[in-house]
Amino acid sequence: MKTKIKICGITNLQDALDAIEAGANALGFVFYEQSPRYITPQDAKEIIKQLPPFVQSVGLFVNVPAAYIDFIAKLAGIDIVQIHFDATDDFYSRLTTKSLKVIRAKSKKDILKYKNEYRLVDAFVQSYGGEGKRVDLSWFDDIDCSKIILAGGLTQDNLKELKKYNFYGVDVSSGVEASKGQKDKTKMINFVQAVNSL
Repeated sequence: MKTKIKICGITNLQDALDAIEAGANALGFVFYEQSPRYITPQDAKEIIKQLPPFVQSVGLFVNVPAAYIDFIAKLAGIDIVQIHFDATDDFYSRLTTKSLKVIRAKSKKDILKYKNEYRLVDAFVQSYGGEGKRVDLSWFDDIDCSKIILAGGLTQDNLKELKKYNFYGVDVSSGVEASKGQKDKTKMINFVQAVNSL
Protein backbone atom coordinates (compact mmCIF):
# COMPACT_ATOMS: atom_id res chain seq x y z
CA MET A 1 0.00 0.00 0.00
CA LYS A 2 1.27 3.46 -0.84
CA THR A 3 2.39 5.58 2.08
CA LYS A 4 -0.14 8.33 2.86
CA ILE A 5 1.09 11.92 2.83
CA LYS A 6 -0.09 14.79 5.00
CA ILE A 7 1.24 18.30 4.45
CA CYS A 8 0.71 20.31 7.61
CA GLY A 9 0.74 23.99 8.45
CA ILE A 10 -1.37 25.17 5.52
CA THR A 11 -2.11 28.91 5.85
CA ASN A 12 -3.41 29.92 2.41
CA LEU A 13 -5.40 28.56 -0.53
CA GLN A 14 -2.54 28.53 -3.03
CA ASP A 15 -0.37 26.35 -0.78
CA ALA A 16 -3.35 24.03 -0.27
CA LEU A 17 -3.95 23.65 -3.99
CA ASP A 18 -0.22 23.21 -4.71
CA ALA A 19 -0.01 20.51 -2.01
CA ILE A 20 -2.94 18.61 -3.54
CA GLU A 21 -1.51 18.97 -7.04
CA ALA A 22 1.77 17.57 -5.72
CA GLY A 23 -0.13 14.52 -4.44
CA ALA A 24 -0.92 15.09 -0.76
CA ASN A 25 -3.72 12.93 0.72
CA ALA A 26 -4.41 15.26 3.64
CA LEU A 27 -3.83 18.87 4.62
CA GLY A 28 -3.16 20.04 8.16
CA PHE A 29 -4.44 23.26 9.70
CA VAL A 30 -2.89 24.50 12.96
CA PHE A 31 -5.40 25.91 15.46
CA TYR A 32 -2.73 26.66 18.06
CA GLU A 33 -2.31 30.40 18.37
CA GLN A 34 1.32 30.31 19.48
CA SER A 35 2.40 28.60 16.27
CA PRO A 36 3.80 30.63 13.34
CA ARG A 37 1.56 28.41 11.18
CA TYR A 38 -1.62 29.32 13.07
CA ILE A 39 -4.73 29.85 10.97
CA THR A 40 -8.10 31.13 12.15
CA PRO A 41 -11.02 28.69 11.89
CA GLN A 42 -12.77 31.10 9.50
CA ASP A 43 -9.75 31.29 7.16
CA ALA A 44 -9.41 27.50 7.27
CA LYS A 45 -13.10 27.16 6.38
CA GLU A 46 -12.64 29.37 3.30
CA ILE A 47 -9.79 27.13 2.11
CA ILE A 48 -11.43 23.80 2.96
CA LYS A 49 -14.65 24.55 1.11
CA GLN A 50 -12.62 24.99 -2.09
CA LEU A 51 -10.76 21.68 -1.80
CA PRO A 52 -11.56 18.82 -4.19
CA PRO A 53 -13.25 15.67 -2.88
CA PHE A 54 -11.20 12.84 -1.32
CA VAL A 55 -8.66 15.17 0.27
CA GLN A 56 -8.91 15.09 4.05
CA SER A 57 -8.64 18.16 6.26
CA VAL A 58 -6.94 17.72 9.63
CA GLY A 59 -7.09 20.22 12.49
CA LEU A 60 -4.25 20.38 15.01
CA PHE A 61 -5.13 21.30 18.60
CA VAL A 62 -3.11 21.88 21.78
CA ASN A 63 -4.46 22.00 25.34
CA VAL A 64 -8.10 22.91 24.69
CA PRO A 65 -11.35 21.22 25.81
CA ALA A 66 -13.07 18.54 23.75
CA ALA A 67 -16.21 20.65 23.24
CA TYR A 68 -14.11 23.51 21.84
CA ILE A 69 -12.35 21.14 19.44
CA ASP A 70 -15.66 19.77 18.16
CA PHE A 71 -17.02 23.31 17.75
CA ILE A 72 -14.01 24.52 15.72
CA ALA A 73 -13.90 21.33 13.64
CA LYS A 74 -17.56 21.73 12.69
CA LEU A 75 -17.15 25.44 11.98
CA ALA A 76 -14.11 24.97 9.73
CA GLY A 77 -15.20 21.72 8.07
CA ILE A 78 -12.40 19.61 9.56
CA ASP A 79 -12.54 15.82 8.97
CA ILE A 80 -10.07 14.67 11.62
CA VAL A 81 -8.69 16.36 14.73
CA GLN A 82 -5.09 15.81 15.74
CA ILE A 83 -4.61 15.94 19.53
CA HIS A 84 -1.11 17.25 20.31
CA PHE A 85 -1.25 16.84 24.08
CA ASP A 86 -1.69 14.12 26.67
CA ALA A 87 -5.42 13.56 27.01
CA THR A 88 -7.41 11.05 29.03
CA ASP A 89 -9.63 8.29 27.68
CA ASP A 90 -12.56 10.31 29.01
CA PHE A 91 -11.46 13.27 26.89
CA TYR A 92 -11.44 11.13 23.73
CA SER A 93 -14.83 9.63 24.60
CA ARG A 94 -16.31 13.15 24.68
CA LEU A 95 -15.02 14.07 21.22
CA THR A 96 -17.59 13.64 18.48
CA THR A 97 -15.10 14.39 15.67
CA LYS A 98 -12.84 11.59 14.45
CA SER A 99 -9.50 11.98 16.21
CA LEU A 100 -5.86 11.04 15.84
CA LYS A 101 -3.66 10.67 18.90
CA VAL A 102 -0.20 12.23 18.76
CA ILE A 103 2.75 10.73 20.62
CA ARG A 104 5.47 13.29 21.31
CA ALA A 105 8.18 10.68 21.71
CA LYS A 106 11.05 11.07 24.17
CA SER A 107 12.03 7.39 24.15
CA LYS A 108 11.36 4.10 22.38
CA LYS A 109 8.74 3.03 24.95
CA ASP A 110 6.64 6.08 24.09
CA ILE A 111 5.97 4.86 20.55
CA LEU A 112 4.44 1.64 21.87
CA LYS A 113 1.54 3.58 23.38
CA TYR A 114 -1.78 3.03 21.58
CA LYS A 115 -0.06 0.32 19.52
CA ASN A 116 -3.37 -1.07 18.26
CA GLU A 117 -4.55 2.32 17.01
CA TYR A 118 -3.55 4.59 14.18
CA ARG A 119 -1.38 7.30 15.75
CA LEU A 120 1.04 10.02 14.79
CA VAL A 121 4.56 9.90 16.24
CA ASP A 122 6.51 13.15 16.44
CA ALA A 123 9.74 14.10 18.17
CA PHE A 124 9.21 15.77 21.54
CA VAL A 125 9.75 19.54 21.43
CA GLN A 126 8.44 22.12 23.89
CA SER A 127 6.70 24.08 21.13
CA TYR A 128 4.48 21.19 19.94
CA GLY A 129 6.09 20.44 16.58
CA GLY A 130 7.14 22.36 13.51
CA GLU A 131 10.75 22.50 14.67
CA GLY A 132 12.14 19.97 12.22
CA LYS A 133 13.38 17.70 15.01
CA ARG A 134 13.62 14.03 14.09
CA VAL A 135 12.60 10.88 15.93
CA ASP A 136 15.36 8.28 16.34
CA LEU A 137 14.48 5.76 13.61
CA SER A 138 16.19 2.92 15.48
CA TRP A 139 13.28 3.04 17.94
CA PHE A 140 11.07 1.59 15.18
CA ASP A 141 13.27 -1.45 14.54
CA ASP A 142 11.24 -4.65 15.06
CA ILE A 143 8.01 -2.67 15.58
CA ASP A 144 4.87 -2.92 13.45
CA CYS A 145 4.69 0.55 11.87
CA SER A 146 1.62 -0.12 9.71
CA LYS A 147 -0.54 2.14 11.92
CA ILE A 148 2.07 4.84 12.53
CA ILE A 149 2.22 8.21 10.81
CA LEU A 150 5.72 9.60 11.21
CA ALA A 151 6.33 13.31 11.67
CA GLY A 152 9.30 15.45 12.60
CA GLY A 153 12.18 16.67 10.46
CA LEU A 154 11.25 14.83 7.27
CA THR A 155 12.62 16.10 3.96
CA GLN A 156 12.91 14.69 0.46
CA ASP A 157 16.55 13.88 1.25
CA ASN A 158 16.02 11.66 4.31
CA LEU A 159 12.85 9.80 3.28
CA LYS A 160 14.83 6.89 1.82
CA GLU A 161 15.83 6.00 5.39
CA LEU A 162 12.19 5.07 6.06
CA LYS A 163 11.93 2.39 3.37
CA LYS A 164 12.23 -0.68 5.59
CA TYR A 165 9.66 0.46 8.17
CA ASN A 166 6.49 0.60 6.06
CA PHE A 167 4.89 3.49 7.93
CA TYR A 168 1.20 4.04 7.24
CA GLY A 169 1.90 7.69 6.51
CA VAL A 170 4.25 10.63 6.79
CA ASP A 171 3.51 14.17 7.96
CA VAL A 172 5.63 17.10 6.79
CA SER A 173 5.55 20.81 7.56
CA SER A 174 8.89 22.63 7.85
CA GLY A 175 10.53 20.25 5.34
CA VAL A 176 8.50 21.69 2.45
CA GLU A 177 8.50 25.35 3.42
CA ALA A 178 10.01 28.45 1.87
CA SER A 179 9.52 30.17 5.26
CA LYS A 180 7.43 29.40 8.34
CA GLY A 181 3.81 29.16 7.20
CA GLN A 182 4.64 29.48 3.49
CA LYS A 183 5.09 26.33 1.41
CA ASP A 184 7.49 25.79 -1.47
CA LYS A 185 5.74 24.13 -4.42
CA THR A 186 8.88 22.46 -5.78
CA LYS A 187 9.77 21.05 -2.36
CA MET A 188 6.26 19.62 -2.02
CA ILE A 189 6.44 17.97 -5.44
CA ASN A 190 9.89 16.52 -4.70
CA PHE A 191 8.77 15.31 -1.27
CA VAL A 192 5.74 13.46 -2.65
CA GLN A 193 7.83 11.88 -5.42
CA ALA A 194 10.37 10.72 -2.82
CA VAL A 195 7.61 9.15 -0.69
CA ASN A 196 6.08 7.42 -3.68
CA SER A 197 9.43 5.88 -4.59
CA LEU A 198 9.81 4.20 -1.19
